[in-house]
Amino acid sequence: MADDGEYARGRRDGLRLALATLAAEEAKWAALLGESASWRTNATREVRHKTLQVAQKRVQTVLNRLRPRGGDAAEDQAIDGEVADALERLGL
Repeated sequence: MADDGEYARGRRDGLRLALATLAAEEAKWAALLGESASWRTNATREVRHKTLQVAQKRVQTVLNRLRPRGGDAAEDQAIDGEVADALERLGL
């Protein structure tokens, strides 16, 4: 069984992946804002965009609460790079 440190690291990695995925979706919807001739479509896109922004903020808050005090910044950057590479391979 994995120790508590590995579990916590995996949990943070999962949250980072979720945050990166939400950021990619938010960027997609941001590009579509106001592009439709239909006011209803534009309103729906604005709601989706705002929902993704709120979700990003909530996931970031949880991630910050799980981050160990005095954590290694170099390790965080390496993990963020790995998550970015994984998202790129997935096409997000």
